Amino acid sequence: MDLHNGQLGARELFQAQSHIYKHAFSFANSMSLNCAVQLGIPDIIHNHKKPISLPDLVSSLQLPPSKINALHRLMSLLTHLGFFATTKLDPNHGDQEGYVLTPSSRLLIKSELPNLSPVFQMVADPVLLAPLQFFGDWLRGNEETAFETAHGVGIWEFCDKNPKFNNLFNEGMASDSRMMSLVIRDCEAVFGGLNSLVDVGGGTGIFAQIISEAFPSMKCTVFDLPHVVKNLPEGKNLNYVGGDMFQSFPSADAIFFKCVLHNWSDEDCVKILKICREAIPSKEGGKVIIIDIVVDRNRDEHDITEAKLVSDIFMMLLAAGRERSEKEWEKIFLEAGFSLYKITPIFGLRSLIEVYP
Repeated sequence: MDLHNGQLGARELFQAQSHIYKHAFSFANSMSLNCAVQLGIPDIIHNHKKPISLPDLVSSLQLPPSKINALHRLMSLLTHLGFFATTKLDPNHGDQEGYVLTPSSRLLIKSELPNLSPVFQMVADPVLLAPLQFFGDWLRGNEETAFETAHGVGIWEFCDKNPKFNNLFNEGMASDSRMMSLVIRDCEAVFGGLNSLVDVGGGTGIFAQIISEAFPSMKCTVFDLPHVVKNLPEGKNLNYVGGDMFQSFPSADAIFFKCVLHNWSDEDCVKILKICREAIPSKEGGKVIIIDIVVDRNRDEHDITEAKLVSDIFMMLLAAGRERSEKEWEKIFLEAGFSLYKITPIFGLRSLIEVYP
């Protein structure tokens, strides 16, 4: 490190400036990718069946010719970020390059499953962006969440009163749940021996549908707030029940939570899990199954840790919840009266956690 009279040298200060600017403007990365999703660029490239040139992309998007340079700059950023790649077109085009998809942008094709584009529509909505703008005001105030600071009510009450946003939120969560279909058949040891399962906070039932299709002998019940499950169509081994998880659960071999407990404080999680113990058999395989983030700074790669810590901030600002380390999860389980747990990291950022009485 260069030092001059005890101060950082110019090189270090300019590196620090770059670091600050990168993060100060990082929201532009998210909004640029959201723009590509809104325009349907991943779908256009996918349907083109071969690398697509910039002029052909402009034509497919039906953009004014004057916007070709703007689109080129957008694609340059998203290519640098790894959402698209470039490759040489056929010899008839000389050195001209075309755009192709990467694994990340393949998950944003709206016509394919799984498809995470609804997550972008949800996260980019002004309703969820506003709490971030009120972060400092919330820290100085007395509201439970920054969402309440921004909107005057908590997120669940807001969803109840705003059907349009509630549908957007449920679609985002459903698209995330569809990712589980990639590995659920590898979870025979976890779900295969169960006769019944209650999916708590299961929304429109996407994950329960995936489970019921993979394990047709299991009876699945989606348990959520009454306004969420009202009038949803039931299936042969899938039904919906409205209620309050702070009061009781339908009885089942297993109670399942996908990305639910991170919405709540440790104290609330203990209350919820204590009620779980009353709803599952104390013997003969009764358990709680959780899919959620487990923070591990010592083992996770830097980018994965960053994604988990960013999620922790969102949980704090939106719902007074948090992401937890293994020790923090263990403390909750023990306080709720459970004796054993097993963590299996098979869902990307999230892990599968089995908790036993």
